[in-house]
Amino acid sequence: MDTIASLFSFITTPVSWVIVQFHSVYGAIFGPDTGWAWGLSIVSLVILIRICLIPLFVKQIKATRAMQTLQPEMKKIQERYKNDRQRQSEEMMKLYKETGTNPLSSCLPILAQSPFFFALYHVLNSIASNDTIGVINERLLESAQKAHIFGAPLAAKFTDSSDKVEALNSSLTDVRVVTAIMIVLMSLSQFYTQRQLMTKNVDTTVKTPFMQQQKMLMYVFPIIFAVFGINFPVGVLVYWLTTNVWTMGQQMYVIRNNPTPGSKAQAAYLERLSKSVSKHGRTRGRGERAIVKAIVAKGRDRNEYERKFINGLNKEGLAAQADGTVVKSESTAAAQAEEAAATKRQQPKRQTKSQRQSGTAKAAGEPTSLTKSSEPEDAKPAGPAKKDSAKPAGSTRSRAQSGQRKGPQRPKSPSKK
Repeated sequence: MDTIASLFSFITTPVSWVIVQFHSVYGAIFGPDTGWAWGLSIVSLVILIRICLIPLFVKQIKATRAMQTLQPEMKKIQERYKNDRQRQSEEMMKLYKETGTNPLSSCLPILAQSPFFFALYHVLNSIASNDTIGVINERLLESAQKAHIFGAPLAAKFTDSSDKVEALNSSLTDVRVVTAIMIVLMSLSQFYTQRQLMTKNVDTTVKTPFMQQQKMLMYVFPIIFAVFGINFPVGVLVYWLTTNVWTMGQQMYVIRNNPTPGSKAQAAYLERLSKSVSKHGRTRGRGERAIVKAIVAKGRDRNEYERKFINGLNKEGLAAQADGTVVKSESTAAAQAEEAAATKRQQPKRQTKSQRQSGTAKAAGEPTSLTKSSEPEDAKPAGPAKKDSAKPAGSTRSRAQSGQRKGPQRPKSPSKK
């Protein structure tokens, strides 16, 4: 470990300087010799480093998604050249070059913060050994040795002997209980971070060896942290636990707001986006417009969740545009206006037979009784004689009967005996 620490000794002075600057701020609030002052200084160091590493984190996300997209092509190359390892490697490198993908990009955040990790480990190890390092002089060294986090000295380890722990004004039980709890929390946070990545933000339609590899790492990494954690000082455990919590929160934010296409996180995001767009009638913010723009650009290559999102907008009378905006659909708006106008026109209520007869009788000024009028025929005023009055009465009677045709009736054929 001394050889590894010496390789990163060039960054020891900057790391110790940053810790001292934060300690001067927190020492004025909590006291210079308290564990809060030194512990929060380490936490602030982590936050500062992770903020500086955000661009690398974005590259890591893009690289991981690019690798997931290339998995089907990589599988074809492996099957095609399974007996020729050299040709397989050449085709893989050619594929990476054509798509602009770098497999090492997914490891950039871990590789970038490794120097800070080893530098902090070397600083805390020097404090435990009562050696000055960087800008930490004898006065600050004595103050750091007095600092305890929940009863455990900042530079104590799980594997330290009781004599060494007593020299730091603490008990072996306190050190092992605190370090054990922090190791468990560190391992659990690492497991949960990897698990939410595998269960929520992975394209479920693609089944490749890469997926199995990531699933295996979900269980391997926590075990590695637990094994090596017993050799880390309490200050380094604080550093690594803070890093895991930051990574977990950062990943939750990315999964919620920029999920991987085809994943369960995308289904949940598009459902929330559909409700928001339907409520406000437009996309809000650059992020929403970027998501809608990417979905529209895919055309027929949209996945199940994206097609459901577009169809949901169409049902609401909205149409997604190529620039990511959402406007009112003209055809749907016209259909909705026509439907609204149709509902305004009230259809006449259908009446029963008795109601129709009653209404007809009232309109004619006649009694509603269905009995024949008792008025004699000759009491009716006689009108002028018509030309057809000379026709026989039989024809008139036949014409008066309803349901019969006009004109002479065809004689019935005689029945056969």
